[in-house]
Order: sequence, then structure tokens, then C-alpha cells
Amino acid sequence: MKLIKDIENIYTEAKPLVEKRWNEFVSLGKNGSEKELFSELSFCVLTANWSAKGGIKAQKEIGINGFTELEIDDLEYALRRVGHRFPKARAQYIVSNRWIIGTIRHLFVLPYYQIREFLVKNIKGIGWKESSHFLRNVGYGDVAILDKHILRLMLENELIDSIPKGWTKNKYLEYEKRLKILEKHFNEPIGKLDLYLWYLVKKEIDK
Repeated sequence: MKLIKDIENIYTEAKPLVEKRWNEFVSLGKNGSEKELFSELSFCVLTANWSAKGGIKAQKEIGINGFTELEIDDLEYALRRVGHRFPKARAQYIVSNRWIIGTIRHLFVLPYYQIREFLVKNIKGIGWKESSHFLRNVGYGDVAILDKHILRLMLENELIDSIPKGWTKNKYLEYEKRLKILEKHFNEPIGKLDLYLWYLVKKEIDK
């Protein structure tokens, strides 16, 4: 498969960056406070229909306490200031999600697939991709982040025959399973391999 060869070609070059980022994810999952975990969850809410770079900028400028404490109008203003496409809706989502602060780490006793489904069902602005993104960013390797860049790679390499307009649980799991064929070849979990795929597309690693 061409995709495997493409990853092999950038693997050595990307590995130090991937390992550094992966260790940051694992550390956040093991040692992060509830507020830090909520900030990461909010980052994943923000990146939906936006960009990882934008989400990183928002995290830096708004700060952990901004996500956890700002009044809704102030949070909307802060999101507007960093250029978010949907500042009002995302501010509403984040404020309404604050009930989970103090509970997030308790979820980590569950299998990843139960956590993912819980977040999809109970957290505003979180779908299958966003829930997977959060879990990967706190060190869970078993999840694929099926964003448009990854889906295009899958389409180009005939792992899928179309890019879905939306996700059902079964469709997401089916596509995730197809991408996981890479795991055996590289002996890495798909959540970590996502960073190599991102480097392949962007020549950099965000999160």
C-alpha cells in the first residue's frame, strides 16, 4: 500500500516530534488536573469545523481558567477575538459542559470505548471524532481521529470508497477498523500513528 511506504519515508524524520508529543499526551492523562483535562476537552470542542492550530491558539490565549470560569458572554468575546468561526455556539457548549469538571478522571477507570460513547452522548459539541481526539490527547492509543485530512488519505489509498458527510457509531467504528490495519505494520497504536499521518500531510505535528 502506498500509504505504508509514505509513512516509512517520513518515519525517522517525524519520530522525535511524535514521541515528544505522545509523552505530553500521556502525562496529561496521568497527571493533569480536572481543569486541565476540561481545557483539553474544550479544545476538542473548538477544533470541530475549525482547526487544531486555532484550538491551540484559543487554549493559550483564553487559558485554563477562561474555559472553566469565564461568563458566557466573555468567553464568546474571547473566542471571537481569536477568530473562531462559531464563537457564540462554542461558548454555549463549553459553559454547559462545565458540570463534568471533577468527574473526568473518574471516567478513566472505564474502557476507552465506553468513555468515548459517554462523551458523545453527554457532552455538547462532542461527536465521535471529537471524543476520539480528546481520548488520544490524554494518552489513549486505541482511537482514530477521522478528520478530513485522514479521510482523504484513506480515500486515496482505497481504504474507503467515500467520505461520509456525518457519523453514526457503526460507520465511525467501521472506518476506524480499516485504518487500524496500519498498526500491525508499524507496531504502534493508531492514536499515535495519527501523528505520523498528520506529519505526512502537514509536515508538522499539532495535536
